Amino acid sequence: MSGEDSESGEVTSLLRMWSEGNKHALDELVPLVQGELKRIASRAMSRESPGHILQTTALVNEAYLRLLGQRSVSFQNRAHFFGVAAQAMRRILVDEARARKAAKRAALTVALDDNLDVAHERPLDLIDLDDALRELEELHPRQAHIIALKYFGGLEIEEMAEVLGVSSSTIKLDWQMSRAWLKVQLQRR
Repeated sequence: MSGEDSESGEVTSLLRMWSEGNKHALDELVPLVQGELKRIASRAMSRESPGHILQTTALVNEAYLRLLGQRSVSFQNRAHFFGVAAQAMRRILVDEARARKAAKRAALTVALDDNLDVAHERPLDLIDLDDALRELEELHPRQAHIIALKYFGGLEIEEMAEVLGVSSSTIKLDWQMSRAWLKVQLQRR
């Protein structure tokens, strides 16, 4: 077993113990996942427009608080944990964008990842992206989850397959279809 596989197994074991109520497991888990959570947060924050309020560390801390509040979640493995963390970060960023938009009546823009193949003629509003993802969730929940895992969490095809319990080829097909659907929806807004 390689060092990475060993660490992944240790994270999975600690997640299960924590889910079962072992508070000491969380103390051991935090240092193991901190770096990856910061990477996910940094990736999400890099898409924010200048002047956003949250910093990477604040986003990670807020995600921790939300994850701690989800005691009913039984994390299957490391990839599942990071998928849930990415979703929490998405909710935090969208909530913050909605609050700022309500307060300032101005759109918060983000630059879309090139991998989404969405036209860059105009900046994209994070709230528009979230609204489009909510529409996609109603039509095709797994496809919406794939977009969120890729965009907000930076997960790769194999990681998404593990989180969602499907094959990599299914993820690739859903990724292509959801990306095309999202492109059409965002161009209409």
